[in-house]
Order: sequence, then structure tokens, then C-alpha cells
Amino acid sequence: MYKYLIILGAVVVLFGQNQNRLFWDGRDWKRIEQLVDYNPELSYRAKAAYVNGVLDGRLFYYFKIWAEQSEFADSIFAETPDYLSTKELVKSLNGFYEEPLNVYVPLPSAIIIANMYGEQVPVMLIDDYIQQSKFWINQLMLDMEEDGYDKLLEEKAKKHQDKLLKEN
Repeated sequence: MYKYLIILGAVVVLFGQNQNRLFWDGRDWKRIEQLVDYNPELSYRAKAAYVNGVLDGRLFYYFKIWAEQSEFADSIFAETPDYLSTKELVKSLNGFYEEPLNVYVPLPSAIIIANMYGEQVPVMLIDDYIQQSKFWINQLMLDMEEDGYDKLLEEKAKKHQDKLLKEN
């Protein structure tokens, strides 16, 4: 069993290296099934691990920001991305990415959308959020292609250096 998970991890890393993308999206989500030879148990485990990792990362940064500015953290993290259980979330994401037009929606946005459906948010609001997510990721990718990834890395490095200088 562990052998399959190790192989799955290696394959995901190798496939991920070929692409300059910022987020996982529906293409990656669907590719998991192919990578595990359509084994439903392994597919679920890989997808559940990714979803749990995203939610854990979100919680980590919530607490990190909350320690500095609690009101700001509460306003940023107002959505409830953990309304559904992991099993329900994986099932909902599978259904969401069945729609070809949703394939380009980043997985973090799709998690929020799946929970919006679970909370029975009005469909019009969900559709607006989906359109905004598509616009946002398309604009970000366009900017990245025009300016190049180097500019993003330079900005991140500069921010990090500025932060280190302020601390010292």
C-alpha cells in the first residue's frame, strides 16, 4: 500500500515539474485518477490528502495572521471552507470538475465553491464567484506571461529582504 503512495507521489512531482503553474486546477484533479490507474481508493486518498493539506495551510496562515491582527484575519478568512467533510468535499469537487468550463478554476476556489453549494448559498452568488475566479486566474496568468515569472520571484525576494531588514 505504501509502495503505491510513494509511486503516486513521485509521479505527481514529476508531472508537476513540467508546468509553470501557480495552482492546481481541474486538470490536475482529473489527472489523479489516471495516475493511480483508476483505483477509486487510491484516487480518494490522494485527493483527500490534497484537500486536507490546503485546509491545514489555510488554518496555519489564519492563526499566523490572527496573532498579529485578529480583526483583519477574521475579515480575510470569513468564508467557511470546511463546512463539508473531506469525503463530501472530494465528491463535490469531482462533480464540479465534470463541467468542462470549470476545469480552469483553481482548486482553492473550487473548495470554497463546493462549500457554498453545501451551505445552499443562492446559485446566482455562486455563479458570480465562479466567474470572478475564472477572471482572476486568467488575468493573473496573462500578467505572468507578459511580465514573466522572474518579476514575481524578484518581488517576493525583495519583500523577504525588506522583512529581514526590518527585523534586524
